[in-house]
Amino acid sequence: MQTQSSRQQRSVMSEINVTPFVDVMLVLLIIFMVTAPLMQQGIEIELPETAASGVETKEEPFVLSINKSEKIVVGKTSIEMEKLREKLRAIFKTRKNKQIYIQADKTVSYGFVAEAMAEIRAAGILNIGLVTLPKNIK
Repeated sequence: MQTQSSRQQRSVMSEINVTPFVDVMLVLLIIFMVTAPLMQQGIEIELPETAASGVETKEEPFVLSINKSEKIVVGKTSIEMEKLREKLRAIFKTRKNKQIYIQADKTVSYGFVAEAMAEIRAAGILNIGLVTLPKNIK
């Protein structure tokens, strides 16, 4: 008789145990909270050396170089600062990707680079990136 009463007391439990689900969700929440700010650090600033990761591009990037003597070069063609705006307007008139990368020597003055960036923006190119070298971490 005791066995029958113990059988009658047993019932099928139809509830779902959500504790493991909540644990997994909390862990994922913490992971995303920690990694989200790191993913937004796409640093595109010209510094002598940086620890920033590279930026992927789908097509060939347009690179404007500034050497030590403050000479602006596009490909193998030298451009004067006064003609930079009109040259860039002509070049980017047909380009789909309106993005430019500046590769400046670290000894070039900040003012000259800022002036070049102002001319680039005046030409209608608002997406400007600065090329950097990866930092050697020891």
